[in-house]
Amino acid sequence: MERKPTIDFISLGCSKNLVDSEVLMGLFEANGYHCTHDSDDPQGEIVVVNTCGFINDAKEESINTILEFAQAKTEGRIDRLYVMGCLSERYLADLEKEIPEVDGWYGKFNYKELLTVLNKERATLSAQRKLTTPRHYAYVKISEGCDRHCAYCAIPLITGGHRSRPMDEILGEVRWLVSQGVKELNVIAQELTYYGVDIDGRQHIAELIEQMANIEGVEWIRLHYAYPTHFPWDLLRVMREHDNVCNYLDIALQHISDHMLSRMKRHVTKEETYELVRRLRAEVPGIHLRTTLMVGFPGETQEDFDELIAFIKWARFERMGAFAYSEEEGTYSEQHYDDDVPEEVKQQRLDKLMRVQQSISSEIEAEKVGTVVRMVVDRREGDFYVGRTAFCSPEVDPEVLVPASEGELSVGQFYNVRVTDSEEFDIYATTNL
Repeated sequence: MERKPTIDFISLGCSKNLVDSEVLMGLFEANGYHCTHDSDDPQGEIVVVNTCGFINDAKEESINTILEFAQAKTEGRIDRLYVMGCLSERYLADLEKEIPEVDGWYGKFNYKELLTVLNKERATLSAQRKLTTPRHYAYVKISEGCDRHCAYCAIPLITGGHRSRPMDEILGEVRWLVSQGVKELNVIAQELTYYGVDIDGRQHIAELIEQMANIEGVEWIRLHYAYPTHFPWDLLRVMREHDNVCNYLDIALQHISDHMLSRMKRHVTKEETYELVRRLRAEVPGIHLRTTLMVGFPGETQEDFDELIAFIKWARFERMGAFAYSEEEGTYSEQHYDDDVPEEVKQQRLDKLMRVQQSISSEIEAEKVGTVVRMVVDRREGDFYVGRTAFCSPEVDPEVLVPASEGELSVGQFYNVRVTDSEEFDIYATTNL
């Protein structure tokens, strides 16, 4: 039999891209190929780069990565190079012309065609994902696309409108993941609270999460990328009633001043946002909220920014990310607004915002000293086992460090530990209760 070559997959951008890579890797392995992922030194005959095209920094990283492997192909270190994902979905014609070394370009939705290009004989087109995360956790993508059309956002231009996956298909995938040893599910979508609206006009996210929670073997479910407008309040009941639905919500708010929210086309007001945060905390005591905020949007005044600072001091978000506005071609803001906030002012505002949040985060983590928390072990790193609580998502949130000298812990297992110390973001803990 002819030996199938090794394919190295390089995934850039968000966890939704990672799921796409895992789907394609699973298909290739079902057809006899060997696949590796994000190798430090890719050695495969074929390289597939899964790109991000969301903001300028991500686009630049994607282009630089493609050029790096184009050079490797020119030098004979790899045989073929293929590109998929958001960047090629958005800029296909320009990329084909500028980087001719690439053997094939695929977008966000037609990437499975690569299988039939490489597999000349009849290809197997049905297979489970090949997980690239540690065995105990995985990402579950419940939909693709977004109908919100915020003024600054290019996602609808790349992915199109919201399309929910069938609930039975998602639940079947969850059962398969559990059978593979997965205990923690990180539920992702561009906008998960909209789940089901495109099917029958109703939000079904609470129903979906409740059915996931009832599947035996699911230890943690964590929710990412909610939207504040028309929030599905029944989801909070599911959080309260199911111990395995983490009291954690990732909900991007972007700003607080009515002036900015209106210009951003967020379809929510300052008063409604304050009430949203109050209700989330009241109905799910102890909930940890992660949000994303933006500074320097066109027209942002000092008064707007001062309102934002006052808001985060009041809300005391457990987790927060922020970025400075950058103009994205094709968006409403690029077409209708002048990018009039100077870059140095954007950076000053971003720095101040993060300094305030750093202090808040430090105080919140310090309050946990002396408490007992449940953690899952992700890895051993040097003299510590590194894990996370239910309030922490992989790669982006604080971690828990337990001295390895206390005894052997098993990766993927859950332990109760007592918090002994804290830093601005991470905490230290002991198994000696």
